[in-house]
Amino acid sequence: MNIRERIVLFLKGMAIGIADSVPGVSGGTIAVISGIYEHLLKALRSCNPMALKVLYQQGFKAFWRSIDGSFLLTLGMGILGSLLLMANTVLYLLDNHFMLVMAFFLGLVLASCVLLYREMGTVSLVKTLIFLAGFALTALTAVINPAAGSTSLLYLFFCGAIAICAMILPGISGAFILILLGVYEFVLDALRSLQLDVVIVFAAGCAIGLLSFAHVLTLMFFYYRQPTYAFLVGMLAASVVVLWPWRLSTEPGAGLGMMPWTYTELTGHSAMVPMVLLCAVGGFALIMLFAATVSRLAGNK
Repeated sequence: MNIRERIVLFLKGMAIGIADSVPGVSGGTIAVISGIYEHLLKALRSCNPMALKVLYQQGFKAFWRSIDGSFLLTLGMGILGSLLLMANTVLYLLDNHFMLVMAFFLGLVLASCVLLYREMGTVSLVKTLIFLAGFALTALTAVINPAAGSTSLLYLFFCGAIAICAMILPGISGAFILILLGVYEFVLDALRSLQLDVVIVFAAGCAIGLLSFAHVLTLMFFYYRQPTYAFLVGMLAASVVVLWPWRLSTEPGAGLGMMPWTYTELTGHSAMVPMVLLCAVGGFALIMLFAATVSRLAGNK
């Protein structure tokens, strides 16, 4: 890989990182668009016990080549770099414009839901049941998750392992999973302030997730594509519960939201309904425009 190829790959990693930092935008989709998704999956699958055998028998250079280490390192640096850059921006917006940002996120996720629904194929009883299972699991987790907002290192390790699986699947956002688990802002803040204990534990969870669950999920994606999409659509449809902009507390795990007039009555603050709706529609339109552009570019190839 020459210098130019490394720079291009680094920039692709940055694009993936930006996508993964925003709920509703999938880093996996960006990887597909940029033409590196299959290469990425192949490199990840090569990180297995056989690679350790190569390390032991043939040395580090052979091991590095066997896992396509240069590709993974360059891409990973781009992803991490953009996550660090995005953390400040997203946290500032959440702190100062919570309702509007959540409405924008909701629009992003609902648009992703519509796009993934198209991948489900013909509706059947089995797919409907799978959809309902995904919806119920997400909604219940959002409402009654006792660990939501926990900052224990063990819970953060678990969150990293789960979120990374979503990040490598086209169509679903790892950031959305972190919001669902109640640690989205905490992880971004840890990246921004370089809390090494949190970052290292979360990264370790991501690594374990890649080496275990992610392989299973990619197999499901390839061999049970439509049922998997049905489950993902159910999860995303339940995002209304997770990302509802009107709530008394902005803390993770703060419970259900409320209608805008109830919010105004209880808080004395404006519900900003027109602006909230505008942000939600803007997020929805952005994803649909993005999808149309991708489709057009794919058709021109």
